[in-house]
This record gives sequence, structure tokens and C-alpha cells, in this order.
Amino acid sequence: MIKRLPYHEIDFGKYTQCLENSQQRKYSATKDFLDITSNKQWELLVYNNYEAVMPVPFVVKFGLKIVHNPMLCQQLGIFSLKDSVEINTEFLSYLQRNYLIKIYPFNDSNHFNSDLKKKKNYIIYPDSYENVYSKYSPKRKRKLRSEEEILKDSEIKIIDFEDAKQFIQSHLLGADKEGDRIRFMKIFEEFWLSELVFFYAYYYQNKITNVIAVYSDEKTNALLGTFNDKNYVKISGASILIDDTIKQNIERKIFDFEGSELPNVEEFFRGFRPELKPFPVIEYSNKDLLLQLLTPKYHFRFWYK
Repeated sequence: MIKRLPYHEIDFGKYTQCLENSQQRKYSATKDFLDITSNKQWELLVYNNYEAVMPVPFVVKFGLKIVHNPMLCQQLGIFSLKDSVEINTEFLSYLQRNYLIKIYPFNDSNHFNSDLKKKKNYIIYPDSYENVYSKYSPKRKRKLRSEEEILKDSEIKIIDFEDAKQFIQSHLLGADKEGDRIRFMKIFEEFWLSELVFFYAYYYQNKITNVIAVYSDEKTNALLGTFNDKNYVKISGASILIDDTIKQNIERKIFDFEGSELPNVEEFFRGFRPELKPFPVIEYSNKDLLLQLLTPKYHFRFWYK
């Protein structure tokens, strides 16, 4: 039986235990991550006594609660000791019957008895760095072999949020609205203050040329952002930063590239030879949402509670 719990009714101890022991465990479903990215606007679907859980983030517009994935949160879905097509399908059906949905991503371990749209993600699983590096593409290995003259004038540093903020705001792509840019930086700041995100900078001739933002917990490092000064593309600072993070952690942590629908970014990630891990998504257009709202049987169901 599935129950719907508002945020204040969630037993976070049981939720965390279910998530951490689940077959599908994802850092993006942890309480800390969701609280920051959704501003605590999420609730929970629970199967029996936390045998399986499904976090549901939402936004409120015109008094309506609309399921929408938070910024920087790639995958959610159903978490249980063992993935079950039957239970997953029950959750999916409940979600579609009881919510107005814009977009909801499941995780790469969730399976259903019907085909859903898939998006791409790339992951490197824990292994020795030597084995991981040996699989890099020839092009990626060439990029990592910097000329001696460049190496002499280069270094990698962990920087604080204010230094990262200045660089990121100057080189942020893909966030066209000013409100999105502000929210993006606010999330990064809250992660940094919570010691969940670290900013790694590549310096060339005492100038920052590249920054990556890496979310880190006990089991995963996730690449939340790559920011580059286009004037220094040839020194391959982003590749060096990512490779260094992999080198320092890959024996004990997953490295999650967080995927991309942009061909050039996808090509860049694939140079590290990660494993393709597609994940299911349900997504509806604004027209679909309007049609649901105009259908009388939906009026009460979707009204904000």
C-alpha cells in the first residue's frame, strides 16, 4: 500500500535507512541534497512501512502543486532493497493519478512494464585508477599530457565559494534567466556551506582558467558543473581537473558525470570511457498540463494542499 506524506510527516530516519540500503541508491535523493535544491518543497510516497520510498519535489504556481525536478537534481525515482517492476509500476501509476506532473526523473536502476522516455547519464564505478585511466580514449590521454612549459606554470587548488562564484558567473552557460542564475548560485553556496560541494580550480600563470563543482558524499562524487574560460581551451584544464578528482577517489567512490543532452558535452564525457546508464523520465508539455486542468475530474486532485 502506498501512502502520501507531506514533508513534516516524513520519518527521515526510516527514509535515510531505506535509501542507503537500497539497490538504487542515489546521492540526489538524500535529505540534505533535496532540502537544498528544492528549498524543502518535496513530499514522499511510501510503500508499506518504508519498504520502498519515492521522493516527489514540486513547485507551486497559481495555487497548484506541480511536480517538477529541482535545479541540479538529475535522478530520483523509487528506492528499495531490491528493484521490483511491479512495485515501481504501482508508484508510477499513483504518481500519474494523483499529481500534476511537469517532469519527474526516475533512476537508472528503476524498471517498468512499459517503455518510458530515456535520458543519458555516464558513470565510472569504483576501480583502481590504473584500470580506469587505461580505458580513456587516445584523445583524452593526449589532452592530459600537457606540455612541460604549461605544467611549470599550472596548478590545481581547492577554492572557496566567493572565488568560485566570481569565475562561474563570468563563464556560466545555459542559464539564460537572471532568476535561474541567482538560484543556481544560491544552491552552490548552500552546498558549500554544508561542506557537500567542493570547487576545484585550474590555475595557469596564476589565473583561474577552469573550475569544476563536485558534490561529494561517502559513496559518490558527482560533477555538478564544469566552467571554462574559452580563451584557454588548448591547455585542457577541465580534463585535468576531472582526471585528478577521479584519481584521488575512484578506488572508493563512484564518479557520476551527471549526463548531458548537449552533443559536445556528451562527447567530452565519453572521452573518459564511463559506462552509459540511461534513466527513465516522464515529462509533459505545458499544453498537456492545461488539458489536464480543463478536465473536471482533475480539479480537486491537483489543487494545492
